[in-house]
Amino acid sequence: MSVFGKDEAAMHKFAASVPVPEFNETSFNQPKPLNQSKVAIVSTAALHREGGDGFELGDGDYHYETLPKDARDIVLGHHSVNFDRGGFAADINVVYPIDRLQELAEDGVIGGVAENHYAFAGNQSDTVSEIRLDSGPLCAKEMLKEDVDVVLLTGT
Repeated sequence: MSVFGKDEAAMHKFAASVPVPEFNETSFNQPKPLNQSKVAIVSTAALHREGGDGFELGDGDYHYETLPKDARDIVLGHHSVNFDRGGFAADINVVYPIDRLQELAEDGVIGGVAENHYAFAGNQSDTVSEIRLDSGPLCAKEMLKEDVDVVLLTGT
């Protein structure tokens, strides 16, 4: 059976071959109630500010971009020809729901919106070791400095 022009069996075979990292220890914490929590967005859509360097093509760029909450000059860095950019062009919130978060904060659903949000490129090496061991922990430290309680993960 075909899903959006792709062979479903081939997709399952590919997904089964992708290595999944294993972690010896996992963290657990008791989160605050959502209406008391500060929320940040972390995206894998390679978002960056217009005029900035952005992300390199390929799977070797594991840095992250910092996106201030008031910035709306955000560019989609996802380069796949299979990706329809129309939704993002019409409304940034399709990929980066910053205005929806602000509305949730104004309505008291969440405690607040973080001053900064972060974007990575979704195309990474098979092990994602660079993000797991380098840029991911650095990004997490930035969020901890800002007292972020919840992360909303978005992709393309």
